[in-house]
Amino acid sequence: MAGHSGIRHLNRPFVDQLSIRIAAPIEDFNPATHFSKIQLTGIERFSQFALVAAEQAVQDAKLELNESEHHRAGVYMGSCLGGATTLEDGYIEVFKHDNPRIKPLSVLLSMNNAAASHLSIKYHLQGPNITYATACSSSAIAIGEAYRQIRHGYADVMLAGGAEAMLTLGAMKAWEALRTLAHEDPNDAGASCKPFAKDRSGLVLGEGAAVLVLEDAERAMRRGTKIYAELAGYDCSSDASHITKPDAKGQTRTILNALKDAKLNPEDIGYVNAHGTATFAGDIEETHALKASLGAHAYKVPVSSTKSMHGHLMGATGAVEFMAALLALQHNAIPPTINLRHPDPECDLDYVANQGRAGVHLNAVMSNSFAFGGSNAVLIAKRFQP
Repeated sequence: MAGHSGIRHLNRPFVDQLSIRIAAPIEDFNPATHFSKIQLTGIERFSQFALVAAEQAVQDAKLELNESEHHRAGVYMGSCLGGATTLEDGYIEVFKHDNPRIKPLSVLLSMNNAAASHLSIKYHLQGPNITYATACSSSAIAIGEAYRQIRHGYADVMLAGGAEAMLTLGAMKAWEALRTLAHEDPNDAGASCKPFAKDRSGLVLGEGAAVLVLEDAERAMRRGTKIYAELAGYDCSSDASHITKPDAKGQTRTILNALKDAKLNPEDIGYVNAHGTATFAGDIEETHALKASLGAHAYKVPVSSTKSMHGHLMGATGAVEFMAALLALQHNAIPPTINLRHPDPECDLDYVANQGRAGVHLNAVMSNSFAFGGSNAVLIAKRFQP
């Protein structure tokens, strides 16, 4: 809400080998305060993020499961590159240092489902344990599919979200080669990500995790836990058109299906947390999709991209942004799109430029996640009414 940017110069040993040297890293995270030395030999950075986020969520929900409930509880997580740090360290040892031996636990550290597996083991969740890898929509789909598990009666409680830690030399060089990363703002590194602005130049990579506790409403009310919102609508679909180019038609279809699932009209949506990556084509296509799906209401509803502050967490970004939308709903306050000083005429909606808005009344919010590969996901939450 304060509009503070987490984007900065990257402080990593390899930074001089990069052309783009900005990111949104977590710099105040000390694994030793959360895990023992023995635990750290088998828990990769992205899994560490997931475990800490899940602990916060479980404590916030005051979640407890008795022995008869464990088989009705599960975990769905999203991640794109999983244990990227371990993979890169192994490549360096083998190909650069000609070391025939790497960490014995490298496979277990780097596998994409490691974070979800650690959560399942820690909380003894014996229900479904699935990891989704659908690029930028991974964690949004994880949350949506966890919601379906509960709605259709397969589970009562689900931990759902995403984790990512891909700020490695190899991953960042790969993104540099794709030419989608933002150029550093000459005056302020924190102002480099500029969604919906005429002078936008691309996305900024971030890292982190977000985990939600999803629970059957009757069970949650019996426990007397704090309920942030009702997850009311979800849809996922494929553009089926291009591996990188976004398609407003596919996005529109996903939004409309999510609204139908939530049994809501466009006018019911009070805030949209946009995918808003600050790529040239992406922001324009999402603007077209919002107009096509919300009609005249698209010009009235506040829309913002919090990626302007926390960067693009790839597999974790959908969960982080849905969490932002939930907190907007709870606090009746809308976070801004910072760095939007020169609006793109083709992005002509209310993008909450530069300053958040408090004191608004919200009944329902929507979060968009649109990924490479054409994988779209939309989540809708509404104020909980017992």
